[in-house]
Amino acid sequence: MKVKTECAACVLQRGLLEIEKATSDLSLQFKTMSALLRFLFREFKTTAVAAYLGTERDRIIKEITGNPDPYAKAKQISNQMAMKLLPMAKNMVSKESSAESQFRRACLCSMVGNIIEFDIPDHVFKFEDMEKLIRGAQEDLAIDEISRIFKEAKKAKNVLYLTDNAGEIAFDTLLVQELKRLGTSVTVAVKSKPVLNDATMEDARYVGMHAVADDVITTGTDSVGLVLEECSSEFLNIYNSADLVVAKGMGYAETLTEHVLKTPHALLLRTKCRPVANFFGVSRNKNVAKMMP
Repeated sequence: MKVKTECAACVLQRGLLEIEKATSDLSLQFKTMSALLRFLFREFKTTAVAAYLGTERDRIIKEITGNPDPYAKAKQISNQMAMKLLPMAKNMVSKESSAESQFRRACLCSMVGNIIEFDIPDHVFKFEDMEKLIRGAQEDLAIDEISRIFKEAKKAKNVLYLTDNAGEIAFDTLLVQELKRLGTSVTVAVKSKPVLNDATMEDARYVGMHAVADDVITTGTDSVGLVLEECSSEFLNIYNSADLVVAKGMGYAETLTEHVLKTPHALLLRTKCRPVANFFGVSRNKNVAKMMP
């Protein structure tokens, strides 16, 4: 998924807000923004992918400011708020009458969880609105290939589950549980180091993912989405041997659409920006459940 012209403004806007979170030192803020502008001048071209630009932007900010996790506080709050909502979502899943309807409800809860992301231009969410969004998730489902995903999951012996954001990962536990009920082994992958508000091992432990999944690993990198050349050999072995890959969020959608995929991949995301929404042919703020290839 290649960048559009408006992606430049997003990279800078998110960069500015992240820089302000990373340091209050004005000289460091100026130095970091100058480096970001030089990077964007070099790398912003029609062949670029937004997730790659976001990764390098994040690394520049962390390196110059010396702050390894500018979103640490936001992630902590996200996890806390999501865990308060989780019993309600779990109850909705359990009340469904069949294995497929429970799987569908878990997918919907997981996709709504993807709304928990910060500093995307014009993307606004409130934790107090999430219960309503979860209950009405089916209405916001613009691409519905959940039945196809369910069929692939029933056939799979090994599933790799790629998480996206902190907070959101709490709702991912519901879908991992449903995958497990289908008899598959589920390995969950988080980022090896902080990047934006993406989930790391610390977030996985906080929401209890280790008690649900068969294994929790890292991708071996702090890249946004999937950059195979940066991933660890452990991760690549599991990725290449999976019967089904479930990938959460826009970053994975932006990068996976750049690969020739042989294994079935299920993309579950919320369209939080116009370029991603346009790529899938839907409106912003919609849920997407898409099988690839």
